[in-house]
Amino acid sequence: MPLPHVAWIGLGIMGSPMAENLLKAGYPVTGYTLEPHKLDRLAAAGGTPAASVREAVADAAVVVTMLPADPQVTAVTSGDDGILACARPGTLLIDMSTVGPRTATGLAARAASHGVRVLDAPVSGGEAGAVEGALSVMAGGDRADFDEAVPLLRTLGTTVVHCGPHGAGQTVKAANQLIVAANIQACAEAVVFLEKSGVDLAAALDVLGGGLAASAVLTRKRHNLLARDFTPGFRIDLHHKDMGILTAAAREVGAALPLGSLVATLVAAVRAQGDGGLDHAALLRGVERLSGIAS
Repeated sequence: MPLPHVAWIGLGIMGSPMAENLLKAGYPVTGYTLEPHKLDRLAAAGGTPAASVREAVADAAVVVTMLPADPQVTAVTSGDDGILACARPGTLLIDMSTVGPRTATGLAARAASHGVRVLDAPVSGGEAGAVEGALSVMAGGDRADFDEAVPLLRTLGTTVVHCGPHGAGQTVKAANQLIVAANIQACAEAVVFLEKSGVDLAAALDVLGGGLAASAVLTRKRHNLLARDFTPGFRIDLHHKDMGILTAAAREVGAALPLGSLVATLVAAVRAQGDGGLDHAALLRGVERLSGIAS
């Protein structure tokens, strides 16, 4: 049985390698993005560039969106030239962007009136996980639609879980971003503490990574912290956006986030200091500034 034709909307740091992994697995992929050179990259990998959303989704059985934030998802799904108006009835739309749970449930409701099925399926794992096909995928929506999407999602990730109804995937992603930001902040503080104490940082991170302090964050960000390499795999700007999603969603359900609120403030502060385009490991720069270290 042939693999379904996929329309991929959004070919950024995460989207390009994810689309390329589908191509490697044999999926026919037509892509659209606002940056022409990224369409050239897709074509070089065997995909088909499209000149518009309408053109991309015209013959697709599955549409995947991987976009920066709520406004972009709303823009490409709405209007006469948007996904909902142009996709064929019965199309499965998988939004892998990170947006608010309310945006996800609203999209699913609007899509139903067009005969389009929707999963919210945000991911965790950063650029490295996208390249390696080792992302964690957290999905919300109808179970039957999830089951249909599992083979495609397992091409992109090693952990693929149905979390509940529409919006559940985005709710779990918000919790993920809380844990990741708090973990990076703790690692950053530990690095400054260790260096100011005169400890060999590489040796310290080795032993911390072998004990209860070990984490995927410590493993993935070890090089960034040691080398002060903040080439963006996931930008501070985006984590700032995600912390806003988290705090808004928590307020709606009445969940207190004392640590989450503090970490959101620290992310916002680093962004305000001009580091928004750097990798979120650049939270280390904020700790260094507070500790009197020039950065």
